[in-house]
Amino acid sequence: MNRYQEIYRRAESLSDYTIAIRRDFHQHPELGLQEFRTSEIVANTLDELGYQVKRGVGKTGVVGTLDSGKPGLVVLIRFDMDALPIQEENNTAYSSQVPNVMHACGHDGHTAIGLTVAKMLAEIKGELSGKVKLMFQPGEEGMNGARLMIEDGVLRDPTPDYALACHVWNDKPLGWFSADPGPLMSGAEFFTVKLTGKGGHGAAPHQTIDPVIAVAQTVLGLQTIVSRNIPPEETAVVSVTQLIAGEAANIIPQTAEFRGTIRTYDESIREQVISRFRTIIEHTAEAYRCKPEITINRLTLPVVNEAGVSDRVKRVIKAVVPQAELVPHRTMGSEDMSFVMKEIPGCFIFIGSANAEKGLNYGHHHPRFDFDEQALTYGAAILTASTLSLLKSE
Repeated sequence: MNRYQEIYRRAESLSDYTIAIRRDFHQHPELGLQEFRTSEIVANTLDELGYQVKRGVGKTGVVGTLDSGKPGLVVLIRFDMDALPIQEENNTAYSSQVPNVMHACGHDGHTAIGLTVAKMLAEIKGELSGKVKLMFQPGEEGMNGARLMIEDGVLRDPTPDYALACHVWNDKPLGWFSADPGPLMSGAEFFTVKLTGKGGHGAAPHQTIDPVIAVAQTVLGLQTIVSRNIPPEETAVVSVTQLIAGEAANIIPQTAEFRGTIRTYDESIREQVISRFRTIIEHTAEAYRCKPEITINRLTLPVVNEAGVSDRVKRVIKAVVPQAELVPHRTMGSEDMSFVMKEIPGCFIFIGSANAEKGLNYGHHHPRFDFDEQALTYGAAILTASTLSLLKSE
């Protein structure tokens, strides 16, 4: 049995602990930047395991540093902790006890993986050279938690050489993994566009400047950005998801607005999409005599795996789980781990977690989301073994 298989066996022996703490977090979910109970449990556990602990990093984030006592590199591992404002529809022994809040994306599992990794790394500290920084992050779900922790110094004292993170992935079955080099999650922007015209009676449209017509034509025009401007071998998404206009059936409103999201993997493609986005809106508004106001907020960067780290992690996955289905995968979903990986070369790992036979195959952010907890053992073993691979003492 190779060393990585031994690590898997240890993770397997800890599965009752991992599952129990995951279910505890699931019963007590906390929204982004409100993870007070979760972060207290995390900080106390790390302290008991002998980590140097910093609390309140990025408001409710926790950082635990394990020093091997030998010179070497520094590996950072990120685990997100926040839940979502969703009413859970599952009926299990560990269903959410908080109305309208649930762990519908698997961050309860990530935190449980993190504490199991912390325990395992403390046990093999003598095999390591260098340091490990465990980054338990708040507010991943659109609240800039990673950036808040970066501003509070998570990438300093010491600066990591490599970064790792994982995500249980209910789009794919248990036993499936992906950790290929290059972009695997998109950068994301949210936009709001407001068009102002001249309101009036619906029976006298000639006396108005109708912003509803302008919005309708603009939304249709935006759908040509990807189909007629982006090379077929590249990809992007422009989705209008909200239309807001008017308060009465017989009144043409003064203003109308729409909102949505832009997703891209490549910076040059992003610039091209946003340029065309602005041009289409401004010129269409002018054609319909409306005044446009355009707001674009960048939510995340693309998540890009560094080739060297990715290749090493892929070898570790095959050593830990010989039967693993290891395949390339990309998604237009976004992740603020991208801000860490922009500064630190790293690898983001997808861990298949669906089990259709058990009914554990609802998508992320669905009120019936849940996953096969065997994925937690895989995650703990792979991250521990990958850290050992990067910091192995000679």
